[in-house]
Amino acid sequence: MLDFAGKRWWYLTISIVLFLIAAAALVLWGLKPGIEFTSGSSFTVQFTEREVSQGEVRDAMHQLGHPEARVQGAGANTYLIHTGELQNAPALNSAEGPEQPGEINTIEDGLRDRFGAVTRTNFSTVSETVSTEIARNATFAVIVAAIAILIYISIAFRSLPKPWLYGSAAIVAVLHDAFIILGLFAFLGEFHGVEVDTAFITAILTVIGFSVHDTIVVFDRIRETLKVDPYVPFEEAVNASMTETLARSINTSFVVVLTVLAMMLIGGDTIRNFLLVLLVGIITGTYSSIGIASQLVVAWENNDIGKFIRRIRGKQDDDLAAEPA
Repeated sequence: MLDFAGKRWWYLTISIVLFLIAAAALVLWGLKPGIEFTSGSSFTVQFTEREVSQGEVRDAMHQLGHPEARVQGAGANTYLIHTGELQNAPALNSAEGPEQPGEINTIEDGLRDRFGAVTRTNFSTVSETVSTEIARNATFAVIVAAIAILIYISIAFRSLPKPWLYGSAAIVAVLHDAFIILGLFAFLGEFHGVEVDTAFITAILTVIGFSVHDTIVVFDRIRETLKVDPYVPFEEAVNASMTETLARSINTSFVVVLTVLAMMLIGGDTIRNFLLVLLVGIITGTYSSIGIASQLVVAWENNDIGKFIRRIRGKQDDDLAAEPA
């Protein structure tokens, strides 16, 4: 039987360090919101006559009257361009007939004059009202998911003392996973221009579900262990339960990671960020179910925080007593 609980502060210290790094990234750089959260237009262009650099495309957009445009690589000689909301810019494949000239057509003609043949795809426009509603709904979805998890786990483990403790520990583990992902995307947004969009929120909710599922498996095994022997020391029950579920958790996560890696290799650029969130979230979710959720429950049951505070106060009292009168 492995002694997970005995090394709980090693696990928690690692998590605290990662949390602080993620917090620093968010404070320094923040997230780079996509079109769904900021309003505007986006489209993809591919140049077929010659190689065109990202800087050349950015300069061309500036000369075409769109200095606010953000240019992001999206494949071989292909770029994703975000601008302010373009006027008179109908969507592709309109059922109302051929497109009427608009700002997007002017941009396309300007790029063609500078770089030769260009193919435009994936054009979309989001108004400010719609982007505000999307941001509000995304925030609401995450909050509701967290509350639902807390309520469900508290009810599911009501046969144990302090069932709310298990729900709270699961929420802390989920927030840990989500915060690390946010910190990573703050870094990627600053240095690689990676943006967060509605697919990012979907991936975060998927990670939350995976993380909670893994945590519940461990908690359920702890409950069964305590039910069989209610007098077993809590740390021993946790160690036995985590040892029994460790192979299952790692094997399940490993298979999912292989699947996500395969999809990242053969999938398109449009879902790469979604898959990156899943990849990081699955790894952190597996760790948090072992190194955070269960260890927080043990720390609470052993009153580690109270012991730490008393130790600090005792040391201060000893220092005061040692001072000369």
